[in-house]
Amino acid sequence: MSKITTQQQRDAQMHATVLGGAKGFFGSLAIAGPTAYILNKRWAYYRALQPSLKALGIIIAVLPTLVISAERAGLRYEREQWTGVGKAEIDAVAARQQSRWEAMSFTEKARDVAARHEYGLIVGGWAASMVGAFSLIMRNPSSRHDADHSWREIIAEEEKAAAAKARTATAKQ
Repeated sequence: MSKITTQQQRDAQMHATVLGGAKGFFGSLAIAGPTAYILNKRWAYYRALQPSLKALGIIIAVLPTLVISAERAGLRYEREQWTGVGKAEIDAVAARQQSRWEAMSFTEKARDVAARHEYGLIVGGWAASMVGAFSLIMRNPSSRHDADHSWREIIAEEEKAAAAKARTATAKQ
C-alpha cells in the first residue's frame, strides 16, 4: 500500500530540492566566476574569446552542479522521511553494503568504484586528455598566436608584386 503525500510534504521536498540546487549554483559560481576573471586578466587568448564562449564556459561548470546538487538534496530529503519497516530495511541494506565494502581489498574497491562510476570516469579521462593535449600544444611557442595575421602577410606580398609589376611596366616604357 502506497502512502499519499500531503501538500505540506511536497512543499518541504521542493524546498529541500531548491535549497540544494541553490547551494550547488552558488558554490560552483563561487569557483567559476573568479576562475573566469583570473583567466581574463592573465591570459590573452581567453581575453580574445567571444563573450558568449566565456559565458558558455561558466554555464558548463555551473548548470550541471546545480542540477546534481538539487537532485541529491531531494533524494536526501526522501531518505529522511522513511520510517518504520521501510527505514529498518533500508538501514539493513546499507549496513550490509558497508560491511561488504569494509571486507573488500583495495583492488576490489577500485573495481567497484569504476563499475559504479563508469561514465564519469570516461568523461573525466576525456576531459583530462583534452586539457593535457591543450597544455602540450600551448607549450610550443609557434602555436601561441593571439590572432591570425596571415591575411596581412598576403596583402603585403600582393602589394609588393603589384609594385614590382608597375616598376617593370614603367621601365619598359
